Amino acid sequence: MDKELSTLSARLGAALLARGETMATAESCTGGMIAAALTDIAGSSAWFGYGMVSYSNQAKQDLLGVSAATLEAHGAVSEAVVREMAAGARQRAAADWAVAVSGVAGPGGGSPEKPVGMVWLAVAGPDGCSRAWVSYFAGDRAAVRRQTVIAALNTVLEMLAGQPLSA
Repeated sequence: MDKELSTLSARLGAALLARGETMATAESCTGGMIAAALTDIAGSSAWFGYGMVSYSNQAKQDLLGVSAATLEAHGAVSEAVVREMAAGARQRAAADWAVAVSGVAGPGGGSPEKPVGMVWLAVAGPDGCSRAWVSYFAGDRAAVRRQTVIAALNTVLEMLAGQPLSA
C-alpha cells in the first residue's frame, strides 16, 4: 500500500478507536479505494464496518437512499447527492461518521460544467456535523482517485479533531 494512504488510514483508525467511534464509506468514483485503504490497517474492524460502492445512480438509490429527484435535479456529481450518500451510509451502517465521494475521474465523461478531475466529497458525523465540498484534481484517472482518497481521509481527521469526545 501507498505509504501516505497507510499513514492517514492508521491515524484515522487510531482517532476513531480512541473515541470509541466508527465510520463507513459511500464511494462512486473511487470504487472502494477509501474502504481498501482503511481495511489495509490491521484491526480496522474495530472502527470500520461498511464500505458501499455505488457507482451507478440506481446503486446510489438502492444502497444509500439517494432520491431519484435529487439525482435528476443535480446529477450524480453534486453537493446534494454526496450529502445524501454520506447521510445514507451513516444511517445504514449505524456509524458515527461516513464519507462519500462522487466525481469524474476520467479520462472521459467530463463536460464544461463537470470537468474531468471534479469531485464532490461529503462527511456526515454525529450531532448534525457535516461538510461537503468540491475539489478539482489534476492528473490521470489513478491520480484523481488517489487525491480523492487523501482528501477524504484528511477531512475526516480534521473533523474528528474539532469534535468533542463522546460521553
